[in-house]
Amino acid sequence: MAFLKRVLFWGLLVTVLYILLGYHFIYIGSRNFKILKKTRLTLNYTFFSVALRTNEGILAVDELRKAGIADLLVDVGLMSEEARDRILEKYEEEDSETKEQNQP
Repeated sequence: MAFLKRVLFWGLLVTVLYILLGYHFIYIGSRNFKILKKTRLTLNYTFFSVALRTNEGILAVDELRKAGIADLLVDVGLMSEEARDRILEKYEEEDSETKEQNQP
């Protein structure tokens, strides 16, 4: 029985760790959380609040932007599709310029 408890304990611990490594938990406000899958396993920005932040400030975080937080903000009504496209276009231009500079 003790062995089974240990196995279940470690299995639960590994599951919780995997969830923390694999998902962003986004606090929208008034007890409203959304879950967003990360692009890679990391603890960066596991818990993130959009309160008191501008849309540009939220999308300035590369990991959240690449995970798709812009679409999440549109879905919950915090951003229009036009604003999303405008802001994302700015970052796409910066990314393409960075890639061009890094190529030999």
